[in-house]
Amino acid sequence: MYSLFVFIHIVAAIMGLGATFGFPIIAKSAKTVSQAKHTLELLKKLEILPKIGSVTLLVTGIVLGIMNPSLFGTGWYLISIVLYLAAQVIVIGLLPRKMAEQADILRKYNGDELLPAPYIAIGKQAGKLEGITHALAFLLILFMYFKPF
Repeated sequence: MYSLFVFIHIVAAIMGLGATFGFPIIAKSAKTVSQAKHTLELLKKLEILPKIGSVTLLVTGIVLGIMNPSLFGTGWYLISIVLYLAAQVIVIGLLPRKMAEQADILRKYNGDELLPAPYIAIGKQAGKLEGITHALAFLLILFMYFKPF
């Protein structure tokens, strides 16, 4: 049973974390207002993968800890939970606000106009937040694989 939860945990990580690595590539591809509107709609639809993956990661991670209580005494496991929660603050709290701000800006524009400066500025802010989440995801994977302490 434990192995099944580990398998589900790994699949959830691929589904949840893997998808988010592609988001900045998609977001940066928009060059005009109409492309940006389409891109934001696409990203909104793709959000389901990280949401399901993230919830599944949390649940399976805690279940694995309950099944193997010694995990709660290891540094890598506890730090992984803290890093996960920090990433979720960004992914659930901050990044959706940035997308909403960008969508609000785009409502004032139509067609094939070049992207307005405020939209680009918010995109750069979001890019920094995404970079932080990617670093956190990398650390999480590192800790879970190597279990250094």
